[in-house]
Amino acid sequence: MKKIILAGAGLLLILTGCTNVTTEQQSGEQTSEEMQHEENMDMNHENMEGMEEHMDHDNIPSLQASKGTQELVIPPLLEKQKDSDFDYEVVAQEGTTQFFDGSLTNTYGYNGNLLGPTLQLKEGETVKVKVRNELNEPTTFHWHGLEVPGSEDGGPSDVIQPGESKVVTLKADQPAATLWYHPHPHEMTAEQVFKGLAGMLYVEETDEEAPALPHTYGVDDIPLIFQDRLFDENKQLDYKNLMNNDGTIGDVSLVNGTVNPKLTVTKPLMRFRILNGANARNYTFRLSNDASFTQIASDGGLLREPVETDEITLSPSERAEILIDFSAMESDEPIAITDEEGNALLPFDLEYDGEMKKMESISWPDNTTFLSEEEKSLPVTKEIELFGMMDKVTINGKKFDPDRIDLRQKKRVLEVWEVYNKPDEMGGMLHPFHIHGTQFKIISRDGREPAPNELGLKDSVLIEPGERVRLLVTFPEEGIYMYHCHILEHEDNGMMGQVEVY
Repeated sequence: MKKIILAGAGLLLILTGCTNVTTEQQSGEQTSEEMQHEENMDMNHENMEGMEEHMDHDNIPSLQASKGTQELVIPPLLEKQKDSDFDYEVVAQEGTTQFFDGSLTNTYGYNGNLLGPTLQLKEGETVKVKVRNELNEPTTFHWHGLEVPGSEDGGPSDVIQPGESKVVTLKADQPAATLWYHPHPHEMTAEQVFKGLAGMLYVEETDEEAPALPHTYGVDDIPLIFQDRLFDENKQLDYKNLMNNDGTIGDVSLVNGTVNPKLTVTKPLMRFRILNGANARNYTFRLSNDASFTQIASDGGLLREPVETDEITLSPSERAEILIDFSAMESDEPIAITDEEGNALLPFDLEYDGEMKKMESISWPDNTTFLSEEEKSLPVTKEIELFGMMDKVTINGKKFDPDRIDLRQKKRVLEVWEVYNKPDEMGGMLHPFHIHGTQFKIISRDGREPAPNELGLKDSVLIEPGERVRLLVTFPEEGIYMYHCHILEHEDNGMMGQVEVY
């Protein structure tokens, strides 16, 4: 076992999030020879006219700093049903939320007005979840990061009409991790998430040898769902008028659906599970006092070993878990989680009962081998090319067709996917690439080994223009799964394919 020392200048860690709100008060086998797509993706100047502003996500609107006037809303834990033939119920519904004084905003939520409760499963546990649609439009329930059969995944083919419901079986047959759930209806995902549909899903460890990490939900184990939003002059989330085909990015920061949030910290060591739940914005998180922090987990669970750093970047749908040791900081020192511009997104109020004691150490599994040499040397068997912007986005030169299977892969067989983000004449865009039904490993970026904080299981990966990323992919279950860009507007515009696992 390795010992990770947590005393000293301030250790911060846990960027896996997933949080939501439910109160009004503030209380969401295509192979290389089939890549005949050059002419489809040769976008000329005529097609590019008027797109510069949409394309340039380097000049995105700044987020408004939190004034720290509202205590952070912690999503409730989803409670088990009693005397029922299912264990949990998740209902997509309409509601209203008061983000601003004197105004009620129309929102969507799960089991409430905005976002949803946190669903906790134990490693190896199997549960039945009744999902019900009380919206006035079709939706689906996608369990993002959970390795379940394609029939239970909740992709765009799993549509539930208004007033209808079904029972899905979810088995947490994977390592402990911070996952989430959200809608996935084709051409409607971005709007439904924008209006508030999102919730956290935890797979909790049962291994007695697991690290003794903070685990009291809402006390020293806090979900953080970071999102940005645009509101119209009537303080409404008028998506059809506010949306951007290259990804809707706003200037109002929400954490767990809370505007101007703050968090009162009562424990010396805090675990934060951070989710980038935005439609398109990438977040780079730092501490306002420049203290270092340690990332302990990525999308699919614990890293090979904790990584001490002073910033972490998450693209849409990525998660991370971090630990912050507040015992190493002055209680009267202003401390907040900020973005890369220094805007305070979540200020902390430190209120400790009694004397603060320095944290000593946490045992860590001695997982020295993340990728074997054999795995690193496997040949590329699937080539994925991401291209375009706005409604001109494609994968391997094609737009999504629900009647077309793009790739096929055998269950439990390791394959190497090489994902290439092809630049266009304007330079190209960052694309967060997500695969359903698996937790993959990053083998390399342009032939280089991944960074230490990517030595963990992932289901989403941010790919730069011109970059080639190799992924080690295996599917534990059978079915049809999606792979796509997780800029939600790109997904809705057809930047998505299907892989059949047999």
